Amino acid sequence: MRLTKKKLKLLNRSAAALLAISGSAMGMAHAQTAPTAAPQSTAADVATEDNMGKVVVTARRREETLQDVPVSVTAFSAEQLSKQGIPDITALAFSLPNTTLKASRATNSTLTAFIRGVGQQDPLAGFEAGVGIYLDDIYLARPQGAVAEIYDVERIEVLRGPQGTLYGRNTIGGAVKYVTRKLAPNTDVRLKTTIGNHGQLDGVITASTPLSETARIGASIAKFTRDGFGKNLTTGKDNYDKDLTAARVSAEFTPSSNLFIRLSGDATQDDSNPRNGHRLIVGRTSAAPILGNVFDTRANLTQALGHDQQVKAHGVSALVEWDISDTLTFKSVTASRKDKSYAPIDFDSLAVTDFHVPALYKNKQFSQEFQVTYTGEKMQGVAGVYYIDANAFNIFDTVLNGAVPTSTFTRGDIDTKAWAVFADANYEISDQLSVSAGGRYTVDKREANVLRQIYFGLSGTPTLGNPGAVLFRTDTDFTRGELEREDKKFTPKVGLAYKVNEAHNVYGSWARGFKGGGFDPRMNVVGGRLPVAQARAGYAPETIDTLELGLKSSFNNDRFLTNIALFDSDYKDVQIPGSVAIDTNGDGKDDSFAGVTTNAGKAKIRGFELEANARVTDQFTLSGMYSFIDAEYDQFVVAGVNQAANRVFQNTPKNSANLRGAYDMPMPVMGHGGRLTLSANVSYKGATNQFETVSLLDQESYKLWDASAVWTSTNGKIRAGLHGKNLGDKEYKTGGYLFPTLGFEGTLTAFYGNPRTVSATLEYRF
Repeated sequence: MRLTKKKLKLLNRSAAALLAISGSAMGMAHAQTAPTAAPQSTAADVATEDNMGKVVVTARRREETLQDVPVSVTAFSAEQLSKQGIPDITALAFSLPNTTLKASRATNSTLTAFIRGVGQQDPLAGFEAGVGIYLDDIYLARPQGAVAEIYDVERIEVLRGPQGTLYGRNTIGGAVKYVTRKLAPNTDVRLKTTIGNHGQLDGVITASTPLSETARIGASIAKFTRDGFGKNLTTGKDNYDKDLTAARVSAEFTPSSNLFIRLSGDATQDDSNPRNGHRLIVGRTSAAPILGNVFDTRANLTQALGHDQQVKAHGVSALVEWDISDTLTFKSVTASRKDKSYAPIDFDSLAVTDFHVPALYKNKQFSQEFQVTYTGEKMQGVAGVYYIDANAFNIFDTVLNGAVPTSTFTRGDIDTKAWAVFADANYEISDQLSVSAGGRYTVDKREANVLRQIYFGLSGTPTLGNPGAVLFRTDTDFTRGELEREDKKFTPKVGLAYKVNEAHNVYGSWARGFKGGGFDPRMNVVGGRLPVAQARAGYAPETIDTLELGLKSSFNNDRFLTNIALFDSDYKDVQIPGSVAIDTNGDGKDDSFAGVTTNAGKAKIRGFELEANARVTDQFTLSGMYSFIDAEYDQFVVAGVNQAANRVFQNTPKNSANLRGAYDMPMPVMGHGGRLTLSANVSYKGATNQFETVSLLDQESYKLWDASAVWTSTNGKIRAGLHGKNLGDKEYKTGGYLFPTLGFEGTLTAFYGNPRTVSATLEYRF
């Protein structure tokens, strides 16, 4: 927690800058005298407003206005998501400072998330996420199925920076939270349908009803379908299509006025076709040309373990909230989840078997959390304990053509058992000054079973469907008991908040984040020359220390709101997972690939974030975001040599921005009163690297244009909208595979974000 001279200098300069802004802001506020009007919020935690029009949030487990809470948090209400036609969580990233959210390469529903330079790209067993994903306070241990379609939500929250003193699992980079709405006190039925180009047809039915004065039940079912953006020229099937079914059911009980119980279950099934990439290079042997449509492919791998591509996920949970007294509340969250994915991944994306990876992922978890919150006149706080027992299992073949065609079988079976105690408290020294402190003690224990075997031929291995395969060599074979590690860490957080006046709040905080170590399931001990001792040790935990200074201001009687944050992070023992081509037989040619995960890095991450919202008139609003981040490695050791000068941060564009304007006006339709909201949005993302080294997969800076026209009836029961996304039809890369030396054809394959889409929505509430 000791501040270096460099940090003190930065803190002093930042404080001076923020106070200067605050001073000019106060002058601006005094000079303007327009009447008070409720602002349209673009950043909210709960999407409710008090009678002064200020957004009320619960980011610290108690109600505070957004402008008062000393936390970097952005949230989107169901109303905002509906009016902007947001299809899934990845679309929110364009409105969020220093945030990348995208579907992982070759998938529809696996999430890759980065916040302030911290994240995790590889979805294999053994790797913890850098950004925590939550569903109703339930931490999702694996990224499979996390790109959920947005339905039946009250809000989505995104917290930036290390988290862990307030709830759930420790997360080193930030947290994304889906929050579903509680059931209505009366019978409530809602219908929503969407039609669009590319054959889009979606439908959602939500219904709930009281069973008695103390019991309610509700359910939602949704179907999301779309033709592909391109074609598989080998199989004739669509590429980048969608076929997703989702359902949720819940029951809520209030046996007494101070006790609330919710039982819920949810399930999703994704039956979309395999998503295959676009080759950026001509076939090395076949001379197959580069296709003109980036969404077309020639891939010929269609199944894994004899099964079409499919992702299934389901879970059940129980929530209990008990108000022990006016100041004390007890909360229990119990949950169990499972998912299973069949993933036929065609790396080469050609009509030949050159580099294929048919895979199966299975995950399961059980978690239990207990919380006690205290809300007093001067002090507020939360304390709790958290436990998770999770298993991540994957098997896959690496079918690789070459001088000696081989199929390499890999099995990773990794158990995680972790528990933690945490607490956070805030004390109001005066009406203007408050201090907060918190801490978390975490114990992470991992056990792994890793097997890697090489078989001759391109027909696969016995486990994945070829019982006659001939074993050439076993490269890695660790059973349980041979790969074990336990990591323990105390991670503190301290903060100070000063209310300059009713309109301006300055805060500062320091927090430490922690992510436990683990084992790479793709490790190659024999062919990859990985020492056994190093393999047994695994890779170590990583930590981050983040110093943040913020200013939250309101002007002209809350018509203009701004949130500014400066942050400075020391990122140590950075875990760098990845696959690399290797030469297993020493002939000078790459003939396989293996996972190489090391604590290769030390880095410095600095940044600036601005979110603003202005009600220019009672009808016209403007909202915007700008963020800047400077993330550089100070140390990146490869084979004993510091390669920091040749390494970059992945999925971390230096500049990001967003500007949205909305005009609201009366518009009667067919005898119904109502209002029409016209909005336009432009988003900017700076140049983005896909990996730690520069490559053809990197994406140059780009802009996306969106627009919507939404009519809402006076009583709020009917809403019709027309939404256009990526109206400029910009092609932009979101990921890819980079193995140009492997196989006869070489692999350099990219995946792209959605092209221009236009959709019409109709919502009806009975």
